[in-house]
Amino acid sequence: MIVFKENLGKWAMGSVLVVAYCFLYMPILHILFASLSSHPNFPYPPEFNTGSYVRLYTNSVYQSAFVNSLIIAACTSILSTVLGFLATVGVLRFGGKRTLFYAVFFAGPLFVSEILLGISSMSLYYLVFGLQGNMVSAIIANSVHCFSFSFLIMAAMLYKYDWRMNEAAIVCGASPFRAFIEVMLPLTWSGILGSLIVAFVLSLNGLDISFYLLGATPTMPSVAWGALRYGVKPELYALSSIINIAVFAAILGLYLMIRSRKNGVA
Repeated sequence: MIVFKENLGKWAMGSVLVVAYCFLYMPILHILFASLSSHPNFPYPPEFNTGSYVRLYTNSVYQSAFVNSLIIAACTSILSTVLGFLATVGVLRFGGKRTLFYAVFFAGPLFVSEILLGISSMSLYYLVFGLQGNMVSAIIANSVHCFSFSFLIMAAMLYKYDWRMNEAAIVCGASPFRAFIEVMLPLTWSGILGSLIVAFVLSLNGLDISFYLLGATPTMPSVAWGALRYGVKPELYALSSIINIAVFAAILGLYLMIRSRKNGVA
Protein backbone atom coordinates (compact mmCIF):
# COMPACT_ATOMS: atom_id res chain seq x y z
CA MET A 1 0.00 0.00 0.00
CA ILE A 2 2.84 2.37 0.86
CA VAL A 3 4.61 1.56 -2.40
CA PHE A 4 1.38 2.22 -4.32
CA LYS A 5 0.98 5.63 -2.66
CA GLU A 6 4.61 6.52 -3.44
CA ASN A 7 4.18 5.54 -7.11
CA LEU A 8 0.91 7.44 -7.31
CA GLY A 9 2.59 10.55 -5.88
CA LYS A 10 5.44 10.26 -8.40
CA TRP A 11 2.99 9.90 -11.29
CA ALA A 12 0.99 12.89 -10.05
CA MET A 13 4.09 15.06 -9.72
CA GLY A 14 5.29 13.91 -13.14
CA SER A 15 1.93 14.78 -14.70
CA VAL A 16 1.96 18.24 -13.15
CA LEU A 17 5.51 18.77 -14.41
CA VAL A 18 4.57 17.72 -17.95
CA VAL A 19 1.53 20.02 -17.97
CA ALA A 20 3.63 22.91 -16.67
CA TYR A 21 6.31 22.43 -19.33
CA CYS A 22 3.68 22.17 -22.07
CA PHE A 23 2.05 25.38 -20.82
CA LEU A 24 5.39 27.19 -20.87
CA TYR A 25 6.95 25.91 -24.08
CA MET A 26 4.08 25.05 -26.44
CA PRO A 27 3.72 28.73 -27.57
CA ILE A 28 7.44 28.78 -28.42
CA LEU A 29 7.13 25.56 -30.41
CA HIS A 30 4.05 26.93 -32.14
CA ILE A 31 6.00 29.98 -33.30
CA LEU A 32 8.77 27.72 -34.59
CA PHE A 33 6.28 25.58 -36.53
CA ALA A 34 4.55 28.71 -37.87
CA SER A 35 7.85 30.11 -39.14
CA LEU A 36 8.55 26.87 -41.04
CA SER A 37 5.04 26.23 -42.37
CA SER A 38 3.26 27.27 -45.54
CA HIS A 39 0.18 28.06 -43.39
CA PRO A 40 1.40 30.08 -40.39
CA ASN A 41 -2.07 30.70 -38.95
CA PHE A 42 -2.57 26.99 -38.23
CA PRO A 43 0.63 25.10 -39.08
CA TYR A 44 -0.65 21.61 -38.21
CA PRO A 45 0.26 19.30 -39.73
CA PRO A 46 3.33 21.35 -40.74
CA GLU A 47 4.13 21.80 -44.41
CA PHE A 48 7.72 22.86 -44.09
CA ASN A 49 8.64 25.97 -46.03
CA THR A 50 11.58 28.34 -45.40
CA GLY A 51 10.06 31.20 -47.36
CA SER A 52 9.52 33.32 -44.24
CA TYR A 53 13.25 33.23 -43.47
CA VAL A 54 14.06 34.24 -47.04
CA ARG A 55 11.66 37.20 -46.84
CA LEU A 56 13.08 38.13 -43.45
CA TYR A 57 16.51 38.46 -45.04
CA THR A 58 15.15 41.17 -47.38
CA ASN A 59 12.82 42.93 -44.89
CA SER A 60 14.54 46.15 -43.85
CA VAL A 61 11.99 47.03 -41.13
CA TYR A 62 12.52 43.84 -39.16
CA GLN A 63 16.27 43.99 -39.69
CA SER A 64 16.43 47.56 -38.40
CA ALA A 65 14.24 46.67 -35.41
CA PHE A 66 16.41 43.67 -34.61
CA VAL A 67 19.63 45.68 -34.80
CA ASN A 68 18.19 48.43 -32.56
CA SER A 69 16.97 45.88 -30.01
CA LEU A 70 20.32 44.13 -30.12
CA ILE A 71 22.21 47.37 -29.46
CA ILE A 72 19.92 48.30 -26.57
CA ALA A 73 20.09 44.83 -25.06
CA ALA A 74 23.88 44.52 -25.37
CA CYS A 75 24.62 47.96 -23.91
CA THR A 76 22.00 47.56 -21.18
CA SER A 77 23.32 44.16 -20.11
CA ILE A 78 26.90 45.41 -19.88
CA LEU A 79 26.02 48.64 -18.07
CA SER A 80 23.61 47.05 -15.59
CA THR A 81 26.00 44.18 -14.87
CA VAL A 82 28.95 46.49 -14.22
CA LEU A 83 26.87 48.76 -11.98
CA GLY A 84 25.26 45.78 -10.25
CA PHE A 85 28.64 44.20 -9.56
CA LEU A 86 30.11 47.42 -8.17
CA ALA A 87 27.03 48.06 -6.05
CA THR A 88 27.07 44.54 -4.67
CA VAL A 89 30.75 44.74 -3.74
CA GLY A 90 30.17 48.10 -2.09
CA VAL A 91 27.14 46.91 -0.11
CA LEU A 92 28.52 43.56 1.04
CA ARG A 93 32.10 44.70 1.61
CA PHE A 94 31.61 48.20 3.01
CA GLY A 95 27.90 48.44 3.88
CA GLY A 96 28.35 47.71 7.57
CA LYS A 97 25.20 48.12 9.64
CA ARG A 98 23.37 49.72 6.71
CA THR A 99 23.81 46.76 4.38
CA LEU A 100 20.12 45.82 4.50
CA PHE A 101 19.04 49.41 3.86
CA TYR A 102 21.30 49.73 0.82
CA ALA A 103 20.17 46.33 -0.49
CA VAL A 104 16.48 47.29 -0.27
CA PHE A 105 17.23 50.66 -1.88
CA PHE A 106 19.03 49.07 -4.83
CA ALA A 107 16.28 46.47 -5.26
CA GLY A 108 13.62 49.20 -5.33
CA PRO A 109 13.18 49.37 -9.14
CA LEU A 110 11.87 45.79 -9.03
CA PHE A 111 8.67 47.12 -7.47
CA VAL A 112 8.14 49.85 -10.10
CA SER A 113 6.18 48.86 -13.19
CA GLU A 114 7.95 49.20 -16.53
CA ILE A 115 5.30 51.52 -17.97
CA LEU A 116 5.69 53.88 -14.99
CA LEU A 117 9.46 53.73 -15.33
CA GLY A 118 9.19 54.55 -19.04
CA ILE A 119 6.86 57.52 -18.49
CA SER A 120 8.91 58.93 -15.61
CA SER A 121 12.17 58.52 -17.57
CA MET A 122 10.67 60.31 -20.56
CA SER A 123 9.48 63.17 -18.33
CA LEU A 124 12.85 63.43 -16.60
CA TYR A 125 14.94 63.51 -19.77
CA TYR A 126 12.62 65.84 -21.68
CA LEU A 127 11.41 68.28 -19.00
CA VAL A 128 14.50 68.45 -16.77
CA PHE A 129 17.41 67.86 -19.15
CA GLY A 130 15.72 68.90 -22.40
CA LEU A 131 16.73 65.67 -24.16
CA GLN A 132 14.69 64.01 -26.86
CA GLY A 133 14.12 60.29 -26.75
CA ASN A 134 17.00 58.40 -28.31
CA MET A 135 18.98 55.18 -28.00
CA VAL A 136 21.13 56.51 -25.15
CA SER A 137 18.17 57.46 -22.96
CA ALA A 138 16.51 54.10 -23.70
CA ILE A 139 19.68 52.27 -22.66
CA ILE A 140 19.90 54.25 -19.41
CA ALA A 141 16.24 53.65 -18.56
CA ASN A 142 16.50 49.93 -19.32
CA SER A 143 19.65 49.75 -17.21
CA VAL A 144 17.75 51.20 -14.25
CA HIS A 145 15.20 48.41 -14.61
CA CYS A 146 17.76 45.62 -15.14
CA PHE A 147 20.15 46.91 -12.48
CA SER A 148 18.05 45.44 -9.65
CA PHE A 149 18.07 41.98 -11.24
CA SER A 150 21.83 42.17 -11.69
CA PHE A 151 22.25 43.33 -8.10
CA LEU A 152 20.24 40.40 -6.71
CA ILE A 153 22.12 37.87 -8.87
CA MET A 154 25.47 39.29 -7.76
CA ALA A 155 24.37 39.43 -4.12
CA ALA A 156 23.42 35.75 -4.21
CA MET A 157 26.83 34.97 -5.70
CA LEU A 158 28.96 37.15 -3.39
CA TYR A 159 27.02 36.65 -0.16
CA LYS A 160 29.41 33.94 1.07
CA TYR A 161 32.48 35.20 -0.73
CA ASP A 162 35.61 35.30 1.45
CA TRP A 163 37.01 38.81 1.02
CA ARG A 164 40.21 37.80 2.79
CA MET A 165 41.36 36.10 -0.41
CA ASN A 166 41.61 39.50 -2.12
CA GLU A 167 43.49 40.91 0.83
CA ALA A 168 45.86 37.95 0.81
CA ALA A 169 46.55 38.43 -2.89
CA ILE A 170 47.32 42.13 -2.33
CA VAL A 171 49.60 41.32 0.59
CA CYS A 172 51.48 38.90 -1.66
CA GLY A 173 52.19 41.73 -4.08
CA ALA A 174 49.27 41.65 -6.51
CA SER A 175 47.57 44.87 -7.54
CA PRO A 176 43.84 45.24 -6.81
CA PHE A 177 43.09 44.73 -10.51
CA ARG A 178 45.22 41.58 -10.69
CA ALA A 179 43.59 40.29 -7.50
CA PHE A 180 40.21 40.76 -9.13
CA ILE A 181 41.23 39.05 -12.39
CA GLU A 182 43.06 36.09 -10.87
CA VAL A 183 41.19 35.55 -7.59
CA MET A 184 37.69 37.04 -7.63
CA LEU A 185 36.68 36.70 -11.28
CA PRO A 186 37.20 32.90 -11.54
CA LEU A 187 34.90 32.42 -8.54
CA THR A 188 32.17 34.84 -9.63
CA TRP A 189 32.15 34.55 -13.43
CA SER A 190 28.98 32.43 -13.48
CA GLY A 191 27.06 35.15 -11.62
CA ILE A 192 28.42 37.82 -13.96
CA LEU A 193 27.48 35.77 -17.03
CA GLY A 194 24.05 35.02 -15.56
CA SER A 195 23.49 38.73 -14.94
CA LEU A 196 24.48 39.53 -18.52
CA ILE A 197 22.04 36.96 -19.92
CA VAL A 198 19.13 38.03 -17.68
CA ALA A 199 19.63 41.74 -18.40
CA PHE A 200 20.04 41.04 -22.11
CA VAL A 201 16.80 39.06 -22.34
CA LEU A 202 14.81 41.57 -20.26
CA SER A 203 15.92 44.58 -22.29
CA LEU A 204 15.58 42.73 -25.60
CA ASN A 205 11.94 41.92 -24.89
CA GLY A 206 11.02 45.13 -23.06
CA LEU A 207 8.32 47.23 -24.72
CA ASP A 208 7.10 49.84 -22.23
CA ILE A 209 10.40 51.59 -21.51
CA SER A 210 11.65 51.72 -25.09
CA PHE A 211 8.21 52.68 -26.42
CA TYR A 212 8.18 55.96 -24.46
CA LEU A 213 11.83 56.81 -25.04
CA LEU A 214 12.37 55.88 -28.69
CA GLY A 215 9.24 57.15 -30.40
CA ALA A 216 9.28 56.09 -34.04
CA THR A 217 12.59 54.21 -33.76
CA PRO A 218 11.64 50.56 -34.35
CA THR A 219 12.56 47.79 -31.94
CA MET A 220 11.49 44.17 -31.93
CA PRO A 221 8.78 44.56 -29.24
CA SER A 222 7.35 47.73 -30.83
CA VAL A 223 7.26 46.14 -34.30
CA ALA A 224 5.56 43.03 -32.88
CA TRP A 225 3.04 45.17 -31.02
CA GLY A 226 2.29 47.22 -34.13
CA ALA A 227 1.91 44.08 -36.23
CA LEU A 228 -1.03 42.96 -34.09
CA ARG A 229 -3.21 45.64 -35.63
CA TYR A 230 -2.66 44.41 -39.17
CA GLY A 231 -1.96 40.72 -38.63
CA VAL A 232 1.30 39.05 -37.72
CA LYS A 233 3.41 38.23 -40.76
CA PRO A 234 5.42 35.00 -41.07
CA GLU A 235 8.65 37.03 -41.09
CA LEU A 236 7.99 37.99 -37.47
CA TYR A 237 7.58 34.33 -36.58
CA ALA A 238 10.91 33.61 -38.23
CA LEU A 239 12.71 36.40 -36.37
CA SER A 240 11.12 35.36 -33.07
CA SER A 241 12.27 31.78 -33.65
CA ILE A 242 15.82 32.92 -34.28
CA ILE A 243 15.82 34.98 -31.08
CA ASN A 244 14.34 32.12 -29.05
CA ILE A 245 16.93 29.67 -30.35
CA ALA A 246 19.73 32.13 -29.55
CA VAL A 247 18.44 32.68 -25.99
CA PHE A 248 18.06 28.95 -25.33
CA ALA A 249 21.53 28.34 -26.73
CA ALA A 250 22.98 30.98 -24.38
CA ILE A 251 21.21 29.45 -21.38
CA LEU A 252 22.32 25.95 -22.38
CA GLY A 253 25.89 27.19 -22.80
CA LEU A 254 25.81 28.76 -19.34
CA TYR A 255 24.47 25.51 -17.86
CA LEU A 256 27.16 23.41 -19.53
CA MET A 257 29.88 25.80 -18.40
CA ILE A 258 28.66 25.63 -14.79
CA ARG A 259 28.48 21.85 -14.96
CA SER A 260 31.98 21.57 -16.40
CA ARG A 261 33.24 23.97 -13.75
CA LYS A 262 31.72 21.87 -10.95
CA ASN A 263 33.08 18.64 -12.43
CA GLY A 264 36.51 20.21 -12.71
CA VAL A 265 36.42 21.33 -9.09
CA ALA A 266 35.17 17.93 -7.98
